[in-house]
Amino acid sequence: MSGTWFTSDLHLGHATVAKDRGFATVEEHDYAIMQTLRQVPAGDQLWILGDLSIGSNAAELLALSMLNDLRMEGRELHLIAGNHDTCHPVGNRNSHRAQDRFLEVFASVQLFARRRIEGRTVLLSHYPYSGDHTEFDRDVEFRLQDRGAYLLHGHTHSSDVFSGLSSPQTIRKIGRRPELPGRQIHIGWDAHRSVVPIEEIARYIEAVES
Repeated sequence: MSGTWFTSDLHLGHATVAKDRGFATVEEHDYAIMQTLRQVPAGDQLWILGDLSIGSNAAELLALSMLNDLRMEGRELHLIAGNHDTCHPVGNRNSHRAQDRFLEVFASVQLFARRRIEGRTVLLSHYPYSGDHTEFDRDVEFRLQDRGAYLLHGHTHSSDVFSGLSSPQTIRKIGRRPELPGRQIHIGWDAHRSVVPIEEIARYIEAVES
């Protein structure tokens, strides 16, 4: 039976992000990213929740080429587009014309998705319901509304998994009816430095509700 993995905010070829993450060069950064993605076994699904690169044409083509190697090695890739991906309308009014280059690599390209994990509805989006790495929430018109579902997201570049709450042990203190941060699960590379298996998402949900 194949497995399912999640990550976000690869930012391949992005010099500023590479420096912020402590790498001396973009090449070292990109190598580390690709090594973590190769933890996904052939035959498994990998869901990337946006921001493959800095979004320039050259960087995006390079990122897609690198990710296509993963596809050719037998992994099934799915993309939830982020604000730095040209197939997302937030920064590209011709995003529909960019779809073809992404669909050569990804089995699906969407703005949002819905999964079932641990018996719960779990939404997938690049953006959290609330939160950003800037002072104010940006692109609010492209964010899902909070109707009580769990949300896997990227975008914030936070090292925290629970949108500012440091651990499942902290989340447990919220109780069985968690406030917003407990339902927002950040799966970005900055929080995990790795890909996140679906079993780990299930453990986060169990920690919130225990």
